[in-house]
Amino acid sequence: MDRRQFLKFNALSLASIGIAYGSPMHQMHHNNTPNAINTSFINFAPNNLKLLSKDQFPSGKKLKKLTLLKNESKEKNFFRATIEIKENEIELIKSKKTKCYTYNGLIPGPKIEVYEGDTVEILVKNQLKEPTTIHWHGVPVPPDQDGSPHDPILAGKERIYRFTLPLNSAGTYWYHPHPHYITSKQVYKGLAGIFVVKAKKDALSHFDEKDLVFSDLRLDENAQIPENTLTDWLNGREGEFVLINGQYQPKISLQGERIRLYNLCSARYLNLKIQNAKFILVGTDGGLIEKPIIKEELFLAPASRVEVFIQADKIGELKLESTYYDRDKMMVKEKKESLFLAHLNIEKNPKNLPSTLRKFESLKDPQDFKEIIMSEDHHKMHGMMKKSKEEQKAALASMFLINKKTYDLNRIDLVSKVGVIEDWIVINDSHMDHPFHIHGTQFELISSKLNGTIKKAEFRALRDTINVRPKEELRLRMKQDFVGLRMYHCHILEHEDLGMMGNLQVKENNGKN
Repeated sequence: MDRRQFLKFNALSLASIGIAYGSPMHQMHHNNTPNAINTSFINFAPNNLKLLSKDQFPSGKKLKKLTLLKNESKEKNFFRATIEIKENEIELIKSKKTKCYTYNGLIPGPKIEVYEGDTVEILVKNQLKEPTTIHWHGVPVPPDQDGSPHDPILAGKERIYRFTLPLNSAGTYWYHPHPHYITSKQVYKGLAGIFVVKAKKDALSHFDEKDLVFSDLRLDENAQIPENTLTDWLNGREGEFVLINGQYQPKISLQGERIRLYNLCSARYLNLKIQNAKFILVGTDGGLIEKPIIKEELFLAPASRVEVFIQADKIGELKLESTYYDRDKMMVKEKKESLFLAHLNIEKNPKNLPSTLRKFESLKDPQDFKEIIMSEDHHKMHGMMKKSKEEQKAALASMFLINKKTYDLNRIDLVSKVGVIEDWIVINDSHMDHPFHIHGTQFELISSKLNGTIKKAEFRALRDTINVRPKEELRLRMKQDFVGLRMYHCHILEHEDLGMMGNLQVKENNGKN
């Protein structure tokens, strides 16, 4: 039985449960011959790095609203704006200036708020000394507007991104850089912002809204952002300061608002919990779900977003925490303890939530299948601490794999056709969690398989990023709507830079599968 027949047979069994850059560095690309692997982007922090004491970071201040990106257009249903990307010095710590990368001088970047049907035109000026892009994470845009590593904005240059948002694209998105090899660095230095697409009217449009944007930051004793350590490259970087809207442990007042939560961390997993309160889940990455679902905890993998209300057992002051989640990091021993994130003052609980939020069309059967296997070459780990820096770099740059390959900018890994419904079987054949993200579309989780047990998705929802646990197999249903080149990758950004990524070529559909 060939792979295609096997996957189709497996699909039937599941039905039984109900369902190019300017510098030489950037001209190089990965392949599977060791002497061709580029390691020049891998840098290490000093071994004697001293970090800033946590009591030096201002905390406990009232949460600030995010700055809106100004619409320069007077034309109806047209959003025009400018984003300047540059290095700035920002006073995060009193009397000390931290060098950061910023969108319009802000961390996080300005909030983009638009509506279904709008045409969006954004002039991006790259004032950095290196290439960058802006990837509109999750937003349904054509491939040539998606900010992929194939389409860099070189240092000192600019470009215009232009796209029209289709109907039924309302959702909670974000934007960030996606240059080849240096995405993780540009994000941990500050480049990230949120992108909200609103419907003209939805079931919750009468509620006020609040954005809570989670990011993390590492500062050395001089309040500067240091390079990665070896364990950061292995596991993904987790900054010691977890920020909300750029603030450390802020005070947040809630009056029954619709809340959009964003995990914009490079690698940190969040398992949110509020003692004596519950989350009412109403939306995921790609918009509203069918009906509200009560959750005691909210799990957010890197790059994931949700929409919620918070229902307190008793009005008053509460604490927002992230409980410990073991993702089996390499060469790290952690204390299994919760992380305090913010003070909450619940002034009002939400009232009159509708019982139905959205209706999904019936799922259609897949017409084609893909298989993705994420893995790690653990032989590269042997004697890692005894290796020279150059040997460590070479091991890192060939350790993280998709379908047994590291990323090649010029290789086509998979081919799909426009409008064809596919089931992607995404398998984590490693010991560590990996969040899977695909460009250009939203997908539905159909089922998961772990330790021989198959579980149907708990509820129907649209996502573009989903966590895959070690040895877990997910079945994701999706289709692509634009011809062109797309990416799929692990959204632990260090793993993406190290090659855990692939290229999907989407072709015209001639009606033959």
